[in-house]
Amino acid sequence: MNRKGFTLIELLIVVVIIGILAAIAIPKFANTKEKAYVSAMKSDLRNLAAAEEAYFADYLTYATTTANLDFNQSQGVTVTVGTASGTGWRASAVHTGTDTDCEIYYGEVSGMSTATTEGVVACAG
Repeated sequence: MNRKGFTLIELLIVVVIIGILAAIAIPKFANTKEKAYVSAMKSDLRNLAAAEEAYFADYLTYATTTANLDFNQSQGVTVTVGTASGTGWRASAVHTGTDTDCEIYYGEVSGMSTATTEGVVACAG
């Protein structure tokens, strides 16, 4: 007799191969989501830097809150201006989907824990 189809062994081998591929791919996708959250925070802090400089050009001081700026946060991101004066400012960003926090500063400010280079966004967590 000539039977057409797959044997049980062949089907089991295919299922095992698919399981192995899924076990490899799922952690990679989880890491990609984390990177997207961090990228959103970094982007928001860079946009805040541009908004702060525009504010400084008009008022000769930096804004102490994002409400005074032409600035919109990404969904899930909270940006907080830590300190601001006529000589500098610092800000931090957090996202609801990650434990990582990011910081940036310009000028003469104190209280930075993550950012160590002026104008460069640094993240930790």
